[in-house]
Amino acid sequence: MIKLILIIVGIIVLIIALVKLMDKFLPQKMRPIVTILLFLLSIVFGYLIYQSITGPIRFAEIKKERFSKVISSLKDIRNSQEAYKTVNGKYAKDFKSLVSFVDNGKYIITSKKDSSFSRFNKNFGIDMPVDTVVVKVLDSVPVRDSIFKNDMRYKTMMNVPGSDGVKFEMEATIINKGGYNVSVFEAKAPKSAVLADQPKDLQARENEHNSVEEVDGTHITVGSLTQVSTSGNWPPTYDRKEN
Repeated sequence: MIKLILIIVGIIVLIIALVKLMDKFLPQKMRPIVTILLFLLSIVFGYLIYQSITGPIRFAEIKKERFSKVISSLKDIRNSQEAYKTVNGKYAKDFKSLVSFVDNGKYIITSKKDSSFSRFNKNFGIDMPVDTVVVKVLDSVPVRDSIFKNDMRYKTMMNVPGSDGVKFEMEATIINKGGYNVSVFEAKAPKSAVLADQPKDLQARENEHNSVEEVDGTHITVGSLTQVSTSGNWPPTYDRKEN
């Protein structure tokens, strides 16, 4: 903003200087032409100044709208992956497997009941208590209905919203944490794909963010391939209902 103010002040000083020079040295018959040129130059500079002020504002509005859609898709991917892991014990490695699971997978609803009874122990010649757990299958619920209701958007959740055919990058693997093998996954989309039609200088500035109030780095990401986490790298503002 300070740089912009200095530019504006410099332009004003330059125009004033040109007007004074025109009055002092320019022939009378040339003054109308120079006046028109200065007027056109003022319009051009005014437009550039307007763009420099409103450009970042419009960029922020477009970014928030598009990022919100991308994050919504990443949340769908995360919900689907968590359901996949609940049933299969690990995360899906690709979207084909994940979409197929949402289409056909089911949650099994069970009940567990502790049951104790006595059994005669021949070695000791007495009745001894035996603790057991009785597991009963009550019902099954389709994963699709549980997560997406009647919405079929999961079939296209691999596509990055607002991009020209770009798909989310997704990986799943097993890492060792504290001596235990743990399944992890990561899905992400490059900001450059979401903001492809926006000014390059504003894109470059966006990729340099490192703040709790912004989406850090060059990608919008959920999950991690190095940490046991299903969190996203976006700020809490994108989790509010209005978004």
